[in-house]
Amino acid sequence: MSTDAVGHMLFVRHLESWLPAALRRVRRATVALGYDGVDPRPAAETLRVAGEHAGRLRNCRLTVLVLADGSEELPTRLGAAEARLPPEVAVHLMPGPPSRLPVALRAAGAAGAPVLSYLEAVDTVDPVALCAAAAGRHAEALVLAGAGTPLRPALADAGFPLATDVELADAGRRIGFGTGSDRSLETMKESLWAAGVRYRDPHGVPLSPAPEVDPEPLGRALLAELARQGPRTVTELRRYAVTGTAYRAVDALRALTVLLDEGQVTREPEHGRLGGDVLVTAARRAV
Repeated sequence: MSTDAVGHMLFVRHLESWLPAALRRVRRATVALGYDGVDPRPAAETLRVAGEHAGRLRNCRLTVLVLADGSEELPTRLGAAEARLPPEVAVHLMPGPPSRLPVALRAAGAAGAPVLSYLEAVDTVDPVALCAAAAGRHAEALVLAGAGTPLRPALADAGFPLATDVELADAGRRIGFGTGSDRSLETMKESLWAAGVRYRDPHGVPLSPAPEVDPEPLGRALLAELARQGPRTVTELRRYAVTGTAYRAVDALRALTVLLDEGQVTREPEHGRLGGDVLVTAARRAV
């Protein structure tokens, strides 16, 4: 599977769970795609998912925006899929780069509604597009860019409360995700691990996701985080693992358990379940 196909698959999989959840909260939502449009699959699959959820869209409205810069054939290739959609789904195809996303969202009346975006770039993602993607209520965005583009700080600067990115070890590409939900963030990281590609661990070493991985690299990263920030709760360390490394929340618990067994960290309280409010401190010899 190519890198871009991995990004498309992750977006569609996330859309399938995001869409019904969004429309349970409000009566309208927007899905926005900004990419070159050469491959019709991201847009076509988005329309397919919208059509499959048509029965749940009663008294709700879904807008699908497609900003396709570089493919004049896309409207024709999506025509059949669009024709099968119910009236509750409005599709807007617009030529131009992702930087036009603010205009497109305003025209679609997306203000105050949930927005899920997919943005793709050869090198860097336009910060204007990222800011527009973050402006929605319950906004989330999946971003695919060049490996030299740190996406986590860009997503944070755009306004996403939680953000992560991972570098694909064999493709020179990076995938980022911005959200305001810890649960959504952890779900996306689990999907990344199920994609069957290799990432880079916190020390730049290729990492092959598996049900259980060597906890030592993440353990070192958690010790470094404790050295920088001081004592942290398990919840904070889980969040750091998900946002700041290629690992998952469950890997953080395994790494912390090893660090405790080795005496490299201490916990307060000393006994009981390793719950989210347990305070973890680096042992003096581990700092």
